[in-house]
Amino acid sequence: MITCDLLVIGGGPAGISAAVAAGKAGLNVLLLEERERLGGQLTKQTHRFFGSVAERAGTRGIAIIKDLETVVSQLKNVEVSLSTTALGIYEDGVATALKGRKMIKIKPKAIIVATGAFEKFLPFENNDLPGVYGAGAVQTLMNIYGVLPARRLLMIGSGNIGLIVSYQLVQAGAEVVGVVEAASKIGGYLVHASKIRRLGIPIYPSCTIKKAIGKERVEGAELVRLDEKWKEIPGSQFTVDCDAICLAVGLNPLIDLLGQSGCLFKYIPELGGQVPVRDESMRTNVPFLYIAGDLSGIEEATAALLEGELAGLNAASQIRPDLNLEARVEEVKGHLRALRAGPVGEKIRAGLSKLTGESALSSPQSGRNTIEELSRTGIASSANLAGVLPDETRKKRRAYAVIECYQQIPCDPCVHSCPFGAIKPFSDINDLPIVDFDLCTGCGQCIGRCPGLAIFTVDETREGDRAKVTLPYEFIPKPAREATVDLMDRSGKRVGQGVVKAVLNTPKQDKTTIVTVEMDKNLVQEVRHIRVVQNT
Repeated sequence: MITCDLLVIGGGPAGISAAVAAGKAGLNVLLLEERERLGGQLTKQTHRFFGSVAERAGTRGIAIIKDLETVVSQLKNVEVSLSTTALGIYEDGVATALKGRKMIKIKPKAIIVATGAFEKFLPFENNDLPGVYGAGAVQTLMNIYGVLPARRLLMIGSGNIGLIVSYQLVQAGAEVVGVVEAASKIGGYLVHASKIRRLGIPIYPSCTIKKAIGKERVEGAELVRLDEKWKEIPGSQFTVDCDAICLAVGLNPLIDLLGQSGCLFKYIPELGGQVPVRDESMRTNVPFLYIAGDLSGIEEATAALLEGELAGLNAASQIRPDLNLEARVEEVKGHLRALRAGPVGEKIRAGLSKLTGESALSSPQSGRNTIEELSRTGIASSANLAGVLPDETRKKRRAYAVIECYQQIPCDPCVHSCPFGAIKPFSDINDLPIVDFDLCTGCGQCIGRCPGLAIFTVDETREGDRAKVTLPYEFIPKPAREATVDLMDRSGKRVGQGVVKAVLNTPKQDKTTIVTVEMDKNLVQEVRHIRVVQNT
């Protein structure tokens, strides 16, 4: 029988965060992970995180896990057991696990379960054809094994996962023929939607997949439009050609391991379905048992990291009340409240209010521009754009930043990126960024720090009909100076050609190349992406 202070089951973001928090508090921790490496979903998340800079916002998931692995390796009181599958947790506090062919018994003083979630499936005709994937499988193939799953893919689901994986597919060299969304509005962050629209990927709101087309494998899909009651509209079917269908239709908490422990469950749709009942400290009705991450309710990875730390701190305090961790516990709770406070956190707040009685109140919404059209199309309206531009006199004086972030989401790296303080400080992490054009120099240091790639700079100071746009670029091949490139608007339509004048691609940019392109002056508020012209 193995004994320890704390057993953590699950080596994803929540589990690692819990183990680190408890380990730093001085507990002897055993961390179990069924795969051969720690990290969970972080190992395939090549995009930058949202949230607060204090909680690693602006950093890619693959970099976060490297940092966490380093921290874990330095904590001598934290033991990691990889390729180890937890089998059961019992009412007497004993846990069992399988490592190789050997079953082991563990008797800790407390247990934190952070087993994550599994992907939902979708019923439709021929959904068992080869070529129907879950989004997680597609990410694993691309970002772990370097395998492109198909050449032409259809994405089902416009939540953050669907939008992010669509972008990553194009980065890997695939074509995404469309993103299908049953709701009337895009489900994920609108900066993600705008990012893929610039690549020419259409979004089909109020649509669903009716069937996969093909005999031996996927060769296409039949889609159908839905009315406001989610019913199929007769005669609205249409087909798209594709050789794979990727499902990103949500996640369910992975609760199976808790079945023998005496843990209570409650069905809360806003949290992803059946979730363990727990309090604000992340403790369940079983006194020695805590939970964290997607197991406790489906959220972004930043929330999982914070919940893991919260569970680790509270478990440590239960085992050793003399540790005086209350101040950090309250700080982490504050970060979680801020993360969930804006409009995009309404769903999770509603779920938590049903579970723990936590307040469902939100931060006040900004009145800057309606986003109704943007939430349907992923393309900013002229009214949206007008709200983030300087006046005509200021445009001619010097270059300026254009921050096309119109939705209140928890994200603040831009505020911390400006050396001149030109992006006004936030009172709340969900505030919309506002540029003080008297202070802005158009230096572009903010461009590469934005997780949503939503910042551009424009220079209209030259006399004549030429001007420059500086934008983020994350594709290969990289453009060369003085190369001619195609200019793409917000819908991915080619609107002309320009000449590359500068390419910034240093380690500081962290794989986000900053490209300055000269073009006709009348295009500077249209062009938001470039396409390298390939010589044939």
